[in-house]
Amino acid sequence: MRSRTLPPSSRDYSRKAAIVGLGETDYGDDYRAARNRDVATPPPTPEGLATLAFERALADSGLQRSDIDGLAVSFLYGGPEPHEMADLLDIKPRHLMEVFGIMAGPLPQVCAAIAEGKADTIAVVYAVAARSARRKFGGDTHDDSEGTPSSYYYHHPWGWSSQAAHWAMVWQHYRHRFGLAEADLGEVAVQLRQNAMRFPQATMQAPMTIEDYMGSRFIVKPLRLFDMCLVNDGGLCFIVSRADKARDTAKTPVAVAGWSESVVKVDKFDALIRQQLRPHFQQAGAETLAMADVSLAEVGHFEAYDAATMHLVNHIEGHGIAEPGTALDEFRAGSFGPGGRMPINTAGGMLSGAYMHGWNHIAEIVRQLRHEAGPRQVPGVEVSMFSLAQTDQVHPLILTRGV
Repeated sequence: MRSRTLPPSSRDYSRKAAIVGLGETDYGDDYRAARNRDVATPPPTPEGLATLAFERALADSGLQRSDIDGLAVSFLYGGPEPHEMADLLDIKPRHLMEVFGIMAGPLPQVCAAIAEGKADTIAVVYAVAARSARRKFGGDTHDDSEGTPSSYYYHHPWGWSSQAAHWAMVWQHYRHRFGLAEADLGEVAVQLRQNAMRFPQATMQAPMTIEDYMGSRFIVKPLRLFDMCLVNDGGLCFIVSRADKARDTAKTPVAVAGWSESVVKVDKFDALIRQQLRPHFQQAGAETLAMADVSLAEVGHFEAYDAATMHLVNHIEGHGIAEPGTALDEFRAGSFGPGGRMPINTAGGMLSGAYMHGWNHIAEIVRQLRHEAGPRQVPGVEVSMFSLAQTDQVHPLILTRGV
């Protein structure tokens, strides 16, 4: 069974483990190859993507296969069991885990396992081949094979067969509340595309203007094509090691310092549409910062789960990075771009970088905190924050440079 349980938000777990190896597949190259692939050429598989990411992470860490004594796997749409993946990777871990696919729970679960002595160094592998499998999200052909309930999330009689309908209603309410134009939301998409153009393996590299944004087709009115995240193939691997061992690895370790969660229990519609989950961002954010023993003012770089442009606005205003109703003005002013007061989703996020269910946001945090992000680098950054939110829950993480 995949675990979705988050360990307690306790300083007993803070900085007990750190990311010492990072491996990613080639999102942009694979996207372009997929568009040009002959039908006779086999598409990538989750296990193939995960294996490539693992090999790159192992090389990045400077460790040997024999150093890996734990394995955590995450295949959101199907893949090998943990013991099968261990055989494919030619490793012999003493601890095996299957963790939930969306990034928020996996890192805390792995760090807790290390803190509890179940393993010293765990390879955490994730892969998805959603594009090659032609997986669709929403519409009359929405895949309900996983038993998705016809309820708050996807109520087909209302035409709400995906979360895009939720973000559309949030934006509709928000823009009327604050007197904004449809084009204003395009500032988010344009900024993240500019960020992606500084990341060599971003899926989307073509320049974008507000005119391009306004000319794109509607997905769920008033949200357009460039308001929605991508669907693409890819794999990632993080090698996470016990803090004392992490100090001796090849690269600057990136410590997992804090986490928490807040779940909406009543009146979900009001919490999402009118409140934009703000009370839950505030609660989970405060608990995460307290666990990490840092303040929001110390956070120098922010990554957030940008399933839609409006959802990214929710994160920014919910955590207090911008006051309600002001985030789009700040995007326009450059506050959240390179050199701004809080660089956000610096590799393009899921809107233009890659749709890796938040795992790519953590990869960018690792690069930023190692000071290896090249033209996207936030000067001297020591603390980064990642925020994941779905329609009824919030899960932030704090990561720091060194242990």
